[in-house]
Amino acid sequence: MASDSKKKKCKVSYSGIGGQAVLEGIMMKNGDKYAIVIRKADGGLASTKDIDKGVLPGNVLKSIPFCRGIFMFIDSLKLGMKALNWSADQYEETEEQAARYEKNPRAEKKSSGKVGEVLASLFGIVLALGLFVFLPTFLASLFDVVTGRPGLRAVIEGVLRILIFLLYLIVIGTMKDIRRLYGYHGAEHKCINCIESGHELTVKNVMRSSRFHRRCGTSFIVLVMLISVVVFFFIHVEVVWMRFIIRILMIPVIAGISYEVLRLAGRYDNLLIRIISSPGLLIQRLTTREPDESMVEVAIASVEEIFDWKEYLEKNFTSGRSAESNVAEDDL
Repeated sequence: MASDSKKKKCKVSYSGIGGQAVLEGIMMKNGDKYAIVIRKADGGLASTKDIDKGVLPGNVLKSIPFCRGIFMFIDSLKLGMKALNWSADQYEETEEQAARYEKNPRAEKKSSGKVGEVLASLFGIVLALGLFVFLPTFLASLFDVVTGRPGLRAVIEGVLRILIFLLYLIVIGTMKDIRRLYGYHGAEHKCINCIESGHELTVKNVMRSSRFHRRCGTSFIVLVMLISVVVFFFIHVEVVWMRFIIRILMIPVIAGISYEVLRLAGRYDNLLIRIISSPGLLIQRLTTREPDESMVEVAIASVEEIFDWKEYLEKNFTSGRSAESNVAEDDL
């Protein structure tokens, strides 16, 4: 393993790993490979790994700047829902449930599971659109009579959207299961930060690492909200229902811009990048918590399913190779 003096040649190097917290576990992704590891109710670990090429695999649109962002966003949502559903199924397979469904457990789950997944996804989309698109737009329209300035209305709408988002995070953060989810979210970040800082992937080293990371999905959402303020500052539509339609149609555009900004934040480190990244890192204080060692063990197991961190450290922290030379497309 590299000595400390050699490691100083490259302070931080991008690993290509992204992740997501799931129910009592973590999903880690590296390129097309992903793995999910959870802590079961009996204390043991359950894991699965597979290949996910996303929507339209190999399509040239997925390599075009400002266009690829929407595909990366869709891919992340799709895989994220799949990981959450898998973790929920695994965690709920207790001895009591096994006895309850002993006649034909798989058949009964299959008959209702898919329908439940679809309904949950649709409900999540409707809830997100209602809370973070329609509600701020409607509330901002109430200020039209007072302000009479479309540009100011866009700023008010953006502020309302951020406040609703913060309130939403605070409210769900009071739930025990969500607090544990945030703990696993912190463990995911700590694991990636540990590797990308050139340290061996041990529980001790991971616990010492930061729980905040620039390429987090939280940072992406914050960027979307901030960039939407700038975009809609220049797009003026007086009819309220038309504003709703315009905001939905502009989601791919704003997501594409936000993805490119997030990608730059993962590649470079300067004053401008630190300023751009600071709102997302600040919000991560709500969406991450300090994990315990058992959560970190799950995170490490998930990484090791899809990534040879020892080889990575040898290549990036002994040869002095620059961080920019190892940036992958999938930052989310």
